[in-house]
Amino acid sequence: MVVLQSLPPGLLDGLPEEDQRAIRAIIGRPVLLLEYDENGRAELVFDDPFDGVPGTSNHTHSIWVSPEFIARHRP
Repeated sequence: MVVLQSLPPGLLDGLPEEDQRAIRAIIGRPVLLLEYDENGRAELVFDDPFDGVPGTSNHTHSIWVSPEFIARHRP
């Protein structure tokens, strides 16, 4: 688990409002770090915090960010 500390510039550009809202809502909250890609970016996976249906595939988000925007989650 990691915490998205801030939004990378341009991450929200062109995304639908509901996706932008879901991504903004996870800043500072623990999310799953799934893997790193060949360029070193982290894939973060999280359920839409506004849909009320955890684990539904149509409301799960995945974003890729540089490691400088995340920190290890310390419970």
